[in-house]
Amino acid sequence: DARGGRQGAWRRARRRGGGMATVLSAMGRGAGRWANPLWFLGSPAALASAATPASATLTASVTPSAAAFPSEGAPHIGWRVVGTRHASTDAGLKKTVLHDFHLKHGAKMVPFAGYSMPIKYEDSIMDSTTHCRSVGSIFDVSHMCGMTIKGAGAIPFIESLVVGDIQSLADNTGCLSVITNKNGGSIDDTVITKVNDGQIYMVVNAGCREKDLAHIGSHLDQWNSKSGAGDVSLHVHDERFLVAVQGPAAAAALQKLVNFDLSGMYFGSFKVTGVNGHESFITRTGYTGEDGFEISIPNGAALDVMEALLDGSGLKLAGLGARDSLRLEAGLCLYGNDLNMDISPIEAGLTWTIGKRRREKWDFVGGDIIKKQLEEGAKRRRIGLVCSGAPARQHSPIVSPEGEVVGEVTSGAFSPCLKKNIAMGYVKKGFHKAGTQLQVSVRNKLGDAVVTKMPFVETKYYRK
Repeated sequence: DARGGRQGAWRRARRRGGGMATVLSAMGRGAGRWANPLWFLGSPAALASAATPASATLTASVTPSAAAFPSEGAPHIGWRVVGTRHASTDAGLKKTVLHDFHLKHGAKMVPFAGYSMPIKYEDSIMDSTTHCRSVGSIFDVSHMCGMTIKGAGAIPFIESLVVGDIQSLADNTGCLSVITNKNGGSIDDTVITKVNDGQIYMVVNAGCREKDLAHIGSHLDQWNSKSGAGDVSLHVHDERFLVAVQGPAAAAALQKLVNFDLSGMYFGSFKVTGVNGHESFITRTGYTGEDGFEISIPNGAALDVMEALLDGSGLKLAGLGARDSLRLEAGLCLYGNDLNMDISPIEAGLTWTIGKRRREKWDFVGGDIIKKQLEEGAKRRRIGLVCSGAPARQHSPIVSPEGEVVGEVTSGAFSPCLKKNIAMGYVKKGFHKAGTQLQVSVRNKLGDAVVTKMPFVETKYYRK
């Protein structure tokens, strides 16, 4: 059965040295059991049942406009969009436009967040991780959901849902923010770009797409029904492909394909421009801790741009395995593991995402609860751990020197760059300070661990 296939795959991977198993296990249940690559290894029956859950079914049939940013007169696509970027497989999984390209390049495909995605290519996950840090890598991240919110009330509307100070951003710059629920928990984390006063571009996580669009859409309907609020429209960019180019060689590779100097584009900057002749959105950002870019490209140009980026650049294709190792080394949250509906930005160590201006009124969903938590102090805190024992897994208990269970690991893996076992997790207040000695229980065996400041690996974002 599926469980037997999963356990067998685990044992086989462990006998081969544990590299792939470590990273796969670290990904845990990021978007639910059906999204865990390890669950399906060696189990065709389980793979065949990996259809997108009923809750993720999209309901309308409005075809997205081909325009980069639809005009005010364009169809209001809203949140009931039937995507055109992804085809469905017989197993119910979606495929990105580069699915055949991945197979051609030797990708090992696995189910993730309802998509068939590459976990690795010919290189091992460890080699792929270190290559990204030393040279650079290209990731297909088109399972992520990009959208444009446009209209006179676009910024006040999105600020009613997120903690960030979007209004104070300069045009064509962005920031990390959190979409919160009425209890102060995190619906999703997202990168939001202020294109101008009447337009924002944002990207949300693949596993959160349906609940994010439902949440935003319901509030959008309420917003537009209010007199004088300023009409706002939402466009989901299913007509576009999203690729992340990360690492020291990323800028040089992209520079060949654009007609402006990338050295004037800093971390968080955004630009609509041609990439190899195709109108694209470029954001200088990423999920690895390295300098890099996320590029939104028309679907029809995906293959052309990917081949141009690879040509003579030294960049290599990388999959979900390396991406998970890289983000953990960078101390970045994986939604579903390190962040969820019950964890607030304060508990997650993301207080810095709450803009100073937003702390004057706390006028976003759950703001009153988050304000109280900030004033009184969070009862649990996200921490980084360096572990001397076996690699910690999601849900591994964190134990005090006195034997009290004080928390739980949310992500853990062997760091290919540090050659150490690292983890993130949550502990009771008082056990979160750097240098605190703790233990982690892995398969009922305690191993020493020490609370460590994050990121574990120094970030190299390109800043002024």
